[in-house]
Amino acid sequence: MTGPGAGPRVRRSARRPVAVPARVGVLVLGGGPAGTWAALAAAAEGSTVALVDKGWCGTSGAAAAGGNNLWFVPPDGEARERAIETRMREGGFLADRTRMAAAVARTWDAVGELAAAGYPFPPDELAGDGRRYRGSLQGPEYMRLQRRRVRRAGVVVVDQSPATELLHDDDGAVVGAAGVHRQHGNAPWSIEAGAVVVATGGCAFLSGALGCNVDTGDGALMAAEVGAELSGMEFSCQYGTAPAFGAETKGLMYQFASYSRADGTELDIGGMGRPALQRAMVEGPVYARLDRAEPELHERMRWSQPNFFLPFDKMGVDPFRERFAVRAVLEGTVRGTGGIAVPGVGCATAVPGLFAAGDAASREDITGGITGGGSHNGAWAISSGSWAGAAAARHAVDTRPAAHVVRAGRAGLRPPGRPRGTAGEVVAAVQARVLPLELNRFRTGAGLRESLAVLDPLWEEVVDGLAPADRPGTHSRQAAAMVAHARWMYRAALARPESRAMHQRDDHPDTDPGQARRLRVRGLDDVAVLADERRAVIAS
Repeated sequence: MTGPGAGPRVRRSARRPVAVPARVGVLVLGGGPAGTWAALAAAAEGSTVALVDKGWCGTSGAAAAGGNNLWFVPPDGEARERAIETRMREGGFLADRTRMAAAVARTWDAVGELAAAGYPFPPDELAGDGRRYRGSLQGPEYMRLQRRRVRRAGVVVVDQSPATELLHDDDGAVVGAAGVHRQHGNAPWSIEAGAVVVATGGCAFLSGALGCNVDTGDGALMAAEVGAELSGMEFSCQYGTAPAFGAETKGLMYQFASYSRADGTELDIGGMGRPALQRAMVEGPVYARLDRAEPELHERMRWSQPNFFLPFDKMGVDPFRERFAVRAVLEGTVRGTGGIAVPGVGCATAVPGLFAAGDAASREDITGGITGGGSHNGAWAISSGSWAGAAAARHAVDTRPAAHVVRAGRAGLRPPGRPRGTAGEVVAAVQARVLPLELNRFRTGAGLRESLAVLDPLWEEVVDGLAPADRPGTHSRQAAAMVAHARWMYRAALARPESRAMHQRDDHPDTDPGQARRLRVRGLDDVAVLADERRAVIAS
């Protein structure tokens, strides 16, 4: 409103921050699918809940930027059993059948809840009987609805306020978190809680993948600082395919692609799929064209994944008729598998009071060592969020305020030495070791050791001298988290001298049945890798 009598325009950044409660029953870190399902579940248990998001809950993160299919299997025992057994084989026999079955069942029920809440599922044209197709979700509509549902449930939503560290008591139990309000002069916030759910997403190393710039692994770093373990970190080398001029890494449409070199020479990718395509990318530029899609499918493809086609439309490129250059974009633990280990009931970590969900947690339980893509990861976000929120609320019932609270943050927050270096320099150094396909996707023992010879001293420098700069704790903590992730990934990769699922060791190209077990990773300064015999699975 302008003109005579109009009041001054209020800038968004000048608005008052939401009143932050001093204490809640459950504190959820992260406002994506897993975080919102966790908040809803905790509130349904009668707990007071606060949800704190690095961005704007409902619009930030990988899910809100796109959409995905779901691991949505009807309650037909035989169909579900087939789906579970297929994933067990594809994932290298590292998944958990019981938790897989529970995730499928929870996802089926949750989709019904979304429908009842008003999600606009489209008509199922293939069924042709008036039913709605519920096997996929469009990110903007999904997360907009989730924000409304969370707020209606009485959850306090604190946007644009990244958490930078966890709080624990003298016994090591997690009792809250602290961070800053980005849009309010980086004013500090601190919330004590009976339990904390980390749902901050995975780590994509600021690779430019769509919606992933908030996914820098902050939650895993915070969890490791209080003693949590990680699992599946060797399965964190997932790359998506994107047009050279875009950031959309959805791979579904590339099933209709043919590939060629710049001079038009056809590439025989054949049934080898993505690994063969990525090896071709290492050797030189690759071009694609979606010319294997029948014309009658074109409109349906556009309807099912409109975001995929948006960059083509902006560039004036017809992907069905024109060749376009493609590139591999690292998605790390966002579309990979590794994350915080959640062996306990309700996705509890080994640290009292700390729970994890979504991409922040290991997805080995439902997808083994292969990418969960959008479908299985989407189902995991729903189910793990629901389980973690409910379990956290039950845990919080028996807790009392801590007599003494300790701030756990270290690297990138409180350097003991003279401040030196910048977050940008650290990020660039990490990216040089994790983004190239030839270093991360196609691994060798020599290459892994060469990278660790760079990353280990870099971590020491970060701990000793990387200090917060213009935004207290946010950029420096992101940089520290990325270094930590790279070291965890490569230590675990060295400890698995075989090729299994997405983990490809060119010096050990075969799968060893004797290594059908998970690897746990712990520590920051000294990283240890342990075989998790409790989770050993023998192929049958």
